[in-house]
Amino acid sequence: MIFGGREGIFVTGTDTHIGKTYVSALIIEELRKGGVSAVGLKPVSSGSREDAQRLWEASGGAVDLDVLNPVHYNTPVAPYTAGQIEGPALLVEEMVVRVHSAREGFDFALVEGAGGWEVPLGKGFGIPELARELKFPVLVVAANWLGAINHTLLTVKAVQASGLECLGVILNHLEAERDVAAVTNRAILDEICPVPILGEVMTDGTEIDWFE
Repeated sequence: MIFGGREGIFVTGTDTHIGKTYVSALIIEELRKGGVSAVGLKPVSSGSREDAQRLWEASGGAVDLDVLNPVHYNTPVAPYTAGQIEGPALLVEEMVVRVHSAREGFDFALVEGAGGWEVPLGKGFGIPELARELKFPVLVVAANWLGAINHTLLTVKAVQASGLECLGVILNHLEAERDVAAVTNRAILDEICPVPILGEVMTDGTEIDWFE
C-alpha cells in the first residue's frame, strides 16, 4: 500500500454518496490487519451518522464514537448550512485540535471529509482549508460510472490548486452492471489524469484491488 511511512491521509470524493466511507473503512481494516495502528476520523457529519459508525467499526472501536465524530448535525445538508440551522457553528481551529487529539497514540489516521471537495464547513472555510491545516496528503474516491472522468479531473485539479499533495484516485464501482463508461474510465484516466489511479473496489467488494 502507498501509505507506508505516512502519519495520515485526508479522503475526499467526487461527490456525496459515492463510497468515501466504504473505501476508507477498507483502507483502515487493511492497515490494521497488517499490524498498523490505524484509526478513521470523521470530524463532522450531517444527517445519518452511519458513516462515522462504519469508521468506528473499522477502527476496532479504538476510540469513542464522539471522539471519532465530535460534531454531528441531524439536518442532512452541508455542515455550514446545518451549523446555521442547529448550531454550534464549526471553527477550523477547533476541528484541527480535535483531529490531532483523537489520533494521538495511533500510527496512522485517516480523516474523511464531508461530501465533495468544495463543501463549506463554516464561515469562510471549507474542506480545502481543513485539509491544508491538517497537512495530510489527499486521496480522491471516485464513483466509476458515466461522468467519472469529468468529476475526477475537476476534483484532482482542485485539490492540487489548493496547494495540497493529491496521492491519487481510487475508483469505486457502485453498480454491479458495467456499461461502456465503467469499463473504459480507468484507461482514459490513466492516460490524462495528473495523478495515478491507485486501485479500484468492485461492487460490494471486501478489499481494494491496488494497481501496481
